[in-house]
Amino acid sequence: MTDTQPPPDQPSTPSQPPNIYIHPRREPFEHGLIPLQKLIFTDGSQTLTSIRDKLLQLHPPNNRINSVILSETLTISLEHARLVIDIISSVHHSDSDQLVNAKADEVDSVGVNVYDLLIFLYIQSYKRLLPKGHKDSAAVADVWPSTSAFDGFLSALTPLQLVRSNSRRSMPSQANEEAHQLSYLQKHLGNIISLLADPLEGEGEDSLVLSMEKFEHLGFLIYFGEKGLKKTPLSQNAPFFANSDPDMPAAPVPASQVHDWLLQNISDALDRISEKVAAKENGQTSPSSDQDVLMTDASPSFKASNSAKGPSYIEGISKQSYVKQASELQGSFVKVINCHESVIYVLAPLKYATIYGCSDATIVLGAVGKAVRIEHCERVHVILAAKRICIANCRECIFFLGVNQQPLIVGDNHKLQVAPYNTFYPQLEEHMKEVGIEATPNRWGDPVALGLIDPHDSLSHPAGVSDCQAETARHLDPDQFTNFLIPNWLEGQESGSTKDNPFPLPDIYMSCQRRNENNLVEIKQMLREAPLEDIRKKELSSALHAYFKDWLYASGNIRQLYCLQGE
Repeated sequence: MTDTQPPPDQPSTPSQPPNIYIHPRREPFEHGLIPLQKLIFTDGSQTLTSIRDKLLQLHPPNNRINSVILSETLTISLEHARLVIDIISSVHHSDSDQLVNAKADEVDSVGVNVYDLLIFLYIQSYKRLLPKGHKDSAAVADVWPSTSAFDGFLSALTPLQLVRSNSRRSMPSQANEEAHQLSYLQKHLGNIISLLADPLEGEGEDSLVLSMEKFEHLGFLIYFGEKGLKKTPLSQNAPFFANSDPDMPAAPVPASQVHDWLLQNISDALDRISEKVAAKENGQTSPSSDQDVLMTDASPSFKASNSAKGPSYIEGISKQSYVKQASELQGSFVKVINCHESVIYVLAPLKYATIYGCSDATIVLGAVGKAVRIEHCERVHVILAAKRICIANCRECIFFLGVNQQPLIVGDNHKLQVAPYNTFYPQLEEHMKEVGIEATPNRWGDPVALGLIDPHDSLSHPAGVSDCQAETARHLDPDQFTNFLIPNWLEGQESGSTKDNPFPLPDIYMSCQRRNENNLVEIKQMLREAPLEDIRKKELSSALHAYFKDWLYASGNIRQLYCLQGE
């Protein structure tokens, strides 16, 4: 809402509290964009209006359609149609929607709401802010190796491809992203509202009205609220729908009235962001200011923030271990940014997680019920249980996955590997149940690769390149598969019932694991019984230590030793 205070004789009403602003929902912009050219419409609402009319003419029950209808209407494959529905489910604004709560084998029978689909398709034209070069180049040089396995490859790339392949970059600030998303909505709001509106009976197409039910679909993109305050239904913040009786909804209102009211709120929110950023730049930020809006880029030292509204940030960890458990997190969003040569544990139930710009690290995420995005990372091992995962622009990474949907791989990736989930902690199954993750099916080994170039960033791309398929991930060699041990070194660690990996291992990985365990037992027995002189035992011990050290570095397990620092 606006921050204009009412005159003394006109106190603010409960439906219009002061200092409550409109915000874009970050979820569809961060986790809901798909680099498929057939889903990107550049003619405003013209094509989508035709698609809407075609879908509604089918008279689908409750305005919901399945992947078969979606595939035929958009002329995309069934696999891509199901991907669209799965992604809408993961970024939907209402946890009570049937699609959000559907199990994997129920998604098609439930279907996606036509109006949610239209909004989702419309924002596929959104262009993300470009990442920036890291503000502390000395710190980056200290943690990033000067040479890479890809140096020879990169030298042959064009300048444009070099820019895209450079992982030494940082995310735009939260303030800049929010302002960018609001500006996009400000520009396109009229078209989006027209997709939801109906012509007034007897008045023709020029007189559009919006019902309260259709208005609520805008909650896919925006909400009202501030840090620490509970979000309310979008209609309850609108003066033309507020305090309506659910059994007798308010009459539809002119679409132009809705448009003007939302534009005013967006303008007020943009002004507020500008004032806050200017105050921060001038050193006038107060301790109580909205850190979610003002979050800036990471420094080399650790920084974390918690907000009931915004994400918790884990930034700049270098050459150490760091752990967060459920009791230490206030929100359900986590962003792990620019962490290097470290082991990061986030052992909590989450909705969304982002891992960005990390290298030579092991990152363990607890249970993520909506979506995980991993971007611009090198030589990172990621272990996570999640509903779905998107991997973009990464190199030489290994992902140990327990995921209910196919891993999505987009952008410029090289030498990625996927493997079954390989760890557990005492509260894992409780956290999985809390956020709705099932132990089966685990789709870890069935990644789907899309476009090489992401049409959603702000770079202009060479003609035809956007249609090139991204490099997919290969399966980790079962002989290289090992269990990852999460150390129980914290005093007062929370208790739980999980005693083993809840995700069943494929037979080939299980057999290799058992064979390696049996080999270890046999080798131990042989060493104990070997009739060696003391000097030979010392030589053997030294050789084994040397090989073990080499294996620690080659496998990346050396990172687990960081957990022992400071013990």
